[in-house]
Amino acid sequence: MAEPVLTIHGVTKHFGAVKALTDVNFTLERGEVHALCGENGAGKSTLMNIIAGVLQPTEGEIRVDGKVARIASPAVAQSLGIGLVHQEIALCPDVTVAENMFMAATNRRRAPFMSYRALERSAQAVMHRLAAIDVGRKVADLPISSQQLVEIAKALTLDCRVLILDEPTAALTETEAQQLFSIIRGLKANRISIIYISHRMAEIFSLCDRVTVFRDGRYVSTDRIADITPDDVVRRMVGREISQLYPEKLEPGGVSEPIFEVDDIGDGERFHGVSFALHKGEILGIGGLIGSGRTEIAEGICGLRSRTAGAVRLRGKAQEINSYSDAVKAGVVYLSEDRKGSGIFLEMSVAQNISVLDLKSLTNSVGLMNVRAEASLAEDFARRLAVRMGGIEAPVKSLSGGNQQKVAIAKQLAVKPKVILMDEPTRGIDVGAKAEIHRLLRELARSGIGIIVISSEMPELLGLSDRVLVIREGRIAGELGADEMTEEAVIRLASGVGTAKAANHAG
Repeated sequence: MAEPVLTIHGVTKHFGAVKALTDVNFTLERGEVHALCGENGAGKSTLMNIIAGVLQPTEGEIRVDGKVARIASPAVAQSLGIGLVHQEIALCPDVTVAENMFMAATNRRRAPFMSYRALERSAQAVMHRLAAIDVGRKVADLPISSQQLVEIAKALTLDCRVLILDEPTAALTETEAQQLFSIIRGLKANRISIIYISHRMAEIFSLCDRVTVFRDGRYVSTDRIADITPDDVVRRMVGREISQLYPEKLEPGGVSEPIFEVDDIGDGERFHGVSFALHKGEILGIGGLIGSGRTEIAEGICGLRSRTAGAVRLRGKAQEINSYSDAVKAGVVYLSEDRKGSGIFLEMSVAQNISVLDLKSLTNSVGLMNVRAEASLAEDFARRLAVRMGGIEAPVKSLSGGNQQKVAIAKQLAVKPKVILMDEPTRGIDVGAKAEIHRLLRELARSGIGIIVISSEMPELLGLSDRVLVIREGRIAGELGADEMTEEAVIRLASGVGTAKAANHAG
């Protein structure tokens, strides 16, 4: 048999006293798509950064085409044909798509002048394989999903033999994801090897040839996709059975009076005539295609986007919500889909993040923070949400994705909300952390807090929600009750080919 294009043997990585990787092994064959799975904190990203030259191993050996390689920097990795597409966008927003795509090559140039026309022609030829994005546009003017495609196109310009994709579909629409899958299959046919990191089992079992599982910084197993099931992969990732990823729903007829009502709201541009009621004890799901207006509706409700029409009522009482501070005072909070951009403050401590919306009650009459009260608040919520951390003074950036999300939720709970709107609450989070957050949301609903969840993950939307509103083109296309919620029904409504009962505007 031919040598694997990449072999990792006995790699260990220490960060001070912390072992991020311990004696891990991994092989990548030519022309295969190899999934790498594990909970957040399992060591996946650490290993990928070692392969890409961002980090250096403490111990162990890397072989490329059977030869020992010391990948001392990203430039060395690129010279070996290794490209890494990070989950987090790392583009220069103030220059064009073309300039971002060929930045590495431009930096290596020795010629005094550069032909932007030639640069754009080369960039457009690569981008044409992915999507209809104008390479002359500034990156700052592109939506997040298009920026993700630019990251992938940028890697393809490096003439990769090994391409590492870390959660590549997290910010993509379904159409864009399908385009990416087609590209991946084409790359595989051209003998390019791909390491595919994802928490989405459907993608892994559709695209990949083999799957390797890490847990707690250690290698667990490698199997051919044909020889394993998604349940097997999940079990190996978490080291235990997750017997119920989604907690029990409300009993039929368990819905009581409406606690939150939205009546005919619109912004005159992205959403129009939206009305619905949220009942005590239920989790209300909001589905629809990316770009359908789901996030804009949530922002309109919470004062993050101006409304031109409509009213919001909490327990029957009209609320004047013209800003997010108005919403927080009323007891309505919003958890953004962009956790790291606007959900948490990465450089600040766990305690500072949890207390940030409740500073008024933690500050004395002369404006000084009651540090003890802040610590007590943070410790209480960190314990209740089982946040795994080094302590409440640890910076949030040191936590895994699932624990960062728990801190973001704790921040909302600290102000004792009556209603929480959560936009993609488990995006980029491993399956074990997802199960914990799903159970938490159900407990909050049972405690009397209104829960509205926007999700693009169909299993989550259907598994978590007691009722689903489907949005299309900024309007409610229909409502699906417990006995009507199927993937097909949601897709038909979202795409405009189905009908369902009208949303219960009166509650």
